[in-house]
Amino acid sequence: MELLDKTLGDWLEYWAEKQPDHQFIVYSDRGLSFTYKEFNERVNALAKGLMAIGVKKDSHVGIWATNVPDWNTFLFATAKIGAVLVTVNTNYKQHELEYLVDNSDLHTLCITDGTFDSDYAAMAYKMAPEFKTQQRGYVNCEKFPHLKNIVYVGQEKKRGMYNTAELLLLGSTKSDDILVEARKHFDCHDVCNMQYTSGTTGFPKGVMLSHHNISNNGYSIGQCMHFSTKDRVCLPVPLFHCFGIVLGMMAVVTNGATAVLLEKFDPLVVLASIHKEKCTAVYGVPTMFIAELHHPMFDMFDMSSLRTGIMAGSLCPQWLMEEVVEKMNMTEITSVYGLTETSPGMTQSHADDSFEVKTSTVGRPLPHIDVKVINPDTLEECAVGEQGEMCCKGYNLMKGYYKNPKATEEIIDKNGYLHSGDLGIMDETGNFRITGRIKDMIIRGGENIYPREIEEFLYQMPEIKDVQVAAVPSKKYGEQVGAFIILKDGQSLQQSDIQEFCKGKISRHKIPKFVFFVDQFPLTGSGKIQKFKLKDLSLELLAKEGITPE
Repeated sequence: MELLDKTLGDWLEYWAEKQPDHQFIVYSDRGLSFTYKEFNERVNALAKGLMAIGVKKDSHVGIWATNVPDWNTFLFATAKIGAVLVTVNTNYKQHELEYLVDNSDLHTLCITDGTFDSDYAAMAYKMAPEFKTQQRGYVNCEKFPHLKNIVYVGQEKKRGMYNTAELLLLGSTKSDDILVEARKHFDCHDVCNMQYTSGTTGFPKGVMLSHHNISNNGYSIGQCMHFSTKDRVCLPVPLFHCFGIVLGMMAVVTNGATAVLLEKFDPLVVLASIHKEKCTAVYGVPTMFIAELHHPMFDMFDMSSLRTGIMAGSLCPQWLMEEVVEKMNMTEITSVYGLTETSPGMTQSHADDSFEVKTSTVGRPLPHIDVKVINPDTLEECAVGEQGEMCCKGYNLMKGYYKNPKATEEIIDKNGYLHSGDLGIMDETGNFRITGRIKDMIIRGGENIYPREIEEFLYQMPEIKDVQVAAVPSKKYGEQVGAFIILKDGQSLQQSDIQEFCKGKISRHKIPKFVFFVDQFPLTGSGKIQKFKLKDLSLELLAKEGITPE
């Protein structure tokens, strides 16, 4: 596979010309769809409308919305201008929103009504009250001097804001010549997307990704699944995250496939969309697949059209992969490993890999990416089967953290390798296994304990639906092993049951000292489990029981 020098706009136009009447985007739950030609025309109108309100090359345009139909219109419209789409986590609260708007030097913020517990318009007005009192197009925001526009993504009119309908109408009156001229001033190596790391390990940083980064990564990912124009890919994952944009939309648009989208994750709507649209692939993080498989109406839907998809976003238990293959017909399921800073894919299992490779590894390096397991202490490459830090270099490395060269230098070493913070090994076949995170490691009285090993062991208990293992602070040992368990419906277990199951099968120091039965795990907006919050949760739960960890 060659690396292709196309911008996001180039890819959309390529397929709009080659297969104009082929479905590009479908929302099955509302009977809405766009062909490649229709969508390209809508993108052009929106791009010209954005230019009319001052958006230009390198302008930062934020999108704060669930997977609404026009989310992708803004993605491709900004890309055609040479602007940068900044994705905003739908779970953000006031402080996080204001931090991002300030840190990213946002020029235009595009919003929807919000989520069930957040009113985005009210939060935007609180952040920048000038939009209620000053004429739109001429707003001077004292606290955020770069912010010039707020756009409501929809038909409704709000004080001081533009809306999508107005921008589309405004753009339709402009000549396409302005887009032709804009294209002369940027190329595929310019930044088109900026994503803020989700905060699982610290303060969010803006990851700058180019057209070349994400389109080539998406193309490779689609090729690993043998995508063609015949594929229909169900995407219930959030678009504000690399999983949605790159593994999802970039894999679709670079391979001429069809995206079947959901505005937000609902296991019933996922199953119904697969059934109705005869999807050939579906994506999700492990918790999504668990919710689909355990839905009481699962057996009512036909999964026979499925053949492939991606399970990624967090460590994927082997039993779950096996169940998805068996019950959802996903015999060619793959897993992708990477992080936002690597666009995001570093490795991927292939559709035609053996069952064992697909269910127990994250595959091998994607084309043109050099992946190594490096000893974090000596910085030397680890031998086959030796655990170390997953590192890579290649076309997929981010352009850097926005306005943060120091943090960029800390993650990319002098040899050009980006250090992931994840632990892994390479086996004798060249496939990689992820064994945990360096920061997740539990150090109990000097003994290094890796949570993934214990999680995989506990999944053997039939009563357990999901489990996470994390450190619990301890005066005596520094840290103790804590297991946070979600039980299957109708099942019950005691702490002693878990400990008894472990005895004689895993080392004594690895047996969970504390077991917490919970209804859910703390998650980021993209569905990743925030392990660092489990430590605090353990102390809260123990305090309620009047227990002080020794």
